[in-house]
Amino acid sequence: MSLLPPNLEKKRFGLLRLFVAGLIVLFVLHLLDLQVVNAGNINKVSLENRQKSRTIEAVRGTIYDKDGKVLARSIYRYDVNIAPVNVGPISREVNGSTITLSVDQIAGQLASILKIDKSVILEKAKGTGQYANLKKKVDAGVYSQINSLNIPWIYFDSHLSRVYPNGAVAGNILGFITADGATKAGLESKMDPCLAGIDGKETYEQGVDGIRIPDSAIVSKQSKNGGSLKLTIDTNLEYYAQQVLETAVRNERADYGTAVVVEVKTGKLLVAAEAPTVDPNNPGGVIERDRQAKVFNFTYEPGSTMKTITAATLLDLGLANPESHVIAPFKLKMPWGNTWIYDSHKHPTMKLTLAGVLRDSSNTGIVQLGAKASRAQRFSYMKKFGLGSKTSLNMDGEASGILGNYKDWDLLTDKNSMFGQGVAATPIQMAYAYQAIANGGVRLSPKLFDNCTAADGSVTNFPVGEPVRAVSETTARSTIDMLEKVVEQGGIGKTAGVAGYRVAGKSGTAQIKEGLRYGGLYAISFIGMAPADDPKYVVAVMLYKSRRTGSSIGATPVFKQIMQQVLRAYRVPPSTTKSKDIATEWK
Repeated sequence: MSLLPPNLEKKRFGLLRLFVAGLIVLFVLHLLDLQVVNAGNINKVSLENRQKSRTIEAVRGTIYDKDGKVLARSIYRYDVNIAPVNVGPISREVNGSTITLSVDQIAGQLASILKIDKSVILEKAKGTGQYANLKKKVDAGVYSQINSLNIPWIYFDSHLSRVYPNGAVAGNILGFITADGATKAGLESKMDPCLAGIDGKETYEQGVDGIRIPDSAIVSKQSKNGGSLKLTIDTNLEYYAQQVLETAVRNERADYGTAVVVEVKTGKLLVAAEAPTVDPNNPGGVIERDRQAKVFNFTYEPGSTMKTITAATLLDLGLANPESHVIAPFKLKMPWGNTWIYDSHKHPTMKLTLAGVLRDSSNTGIVQLGAKASRAQRFSYMKKFGLGSKTSLNMDGEASGILGNYKDWDLLTDKNSMFGQGVAATPIQMAYAYQAIANGGVRLSPKLFDNCTAADGSVTNFPVGEPVRAVSETTARSTIDMLEKVVEQGGIGKTAGVAGYRVAGKSGTAQIKEGLRYGGLYAISFIGMAPADDPKYVVAVMLYKSRRTGSSIGATPVFKQIMQQVLRAYRVPPSTTKSKDIATEWK
């Protein structure tokens, strides 16, 4: 029985219908607002919430040696990640049947590939997070194995890594890349404009599970890969020279050693070896000093290898000839104070020619003959031979050497500079000074970079500095003739000879300053060329602070081994002529 009058009940039902209708209208209006009026804004906010962006790394260019061997390249490495919130068993079809792999079984497969303990994986798989890293920067082989398992809750982040396949070979000149991608030292820094690419950018959508939605990526900026750099370095010779140097540095208990090989007619730098050197894959494995390119950056007093430049200067000025006479005592008093200049070892007073002065490396002899040229003239020739200035390569950290201004030289430096003390040079400078003599008196700028090939295939060749005539062709030939006597007759020079070839060269033994005084350690060196009748290659070797040998007898075996290998590698025919007959003594 109704407790309300019929008309009141009817009225209440009508109000209820109106209320429901109003709700429906409000719902429809709100739906229209969401799906029509504000749909654009809502979709925009939704997209922003699920849209992510990432940098598309440009691939850094490859560095090649003269023969196309890879010295440095970029490869992809991968971080292996897990989304714990999605971890669970997975089903697979095997031989027509469906099997289910448990999380424990999957973890076992991953552990075997990643070489980590299964318990570590299971622990990281717990929870409701969207990210946990299992292992960073695995190689492409590991990535491929894991990717083939098709585990939906495993995903990867890719990174470009720089690798140096030959390890420490040419490490000092290559430089390296830090973990954060910064270029450090060497060619990685110097040639960055060639090697570096331009990063791109892409956006993609990510689901609530944190996994990238397939086919959602939109590239907003294309990446541009870096160019490849081709060098003049001969990797095989570089490796050989480093091995020989390492043995010598260890045997001589020296701080370090350098070896430079130059192709005479082209100026190409074939070898710029050092020991100790750095493996760019692990630059932190050596001290800071050994991460530098000592061939370019470190200076030393060249000692008696400078006598060659002094002798060439005299010949070119017409102030002496190979058979000019001098009386060379063991010690020579200077005309001021109580200052004496000594030869390296005691000997009776000798009657030497200029060729004999070079053969016996007489300080007292070269000082007397060298005095025929003014200090301004000698300074000018040092500059023409490339001393006192950086090479045109202008490598990062490259040193200019130390010549100062001849007007500021004191009386002793004026004399000492004739036999390589009181001035300093880099190994590369001394190598190219001898290249000038070997090349008929014309000094070429070092050529280390051959070309840069951009990602689009365009090739840029690198200009080198202009050739400089240091001395006349006649002077250069006469100087080589004298240097042959060093190797044929010299007590130390003989140990630099290469069977079957005419070799010309000069030893150097320079005391190293300790504070204001010269101490008991030496920079020992030998620089030479072969075949002397038509020089093709110059080899320059230096060992710094030799603690075992106080003369260049410690450097000549290194020179000999490297020169032998160079002549063999480039199939240089043995010499068929004899050296010029030059008197080294007189009566």
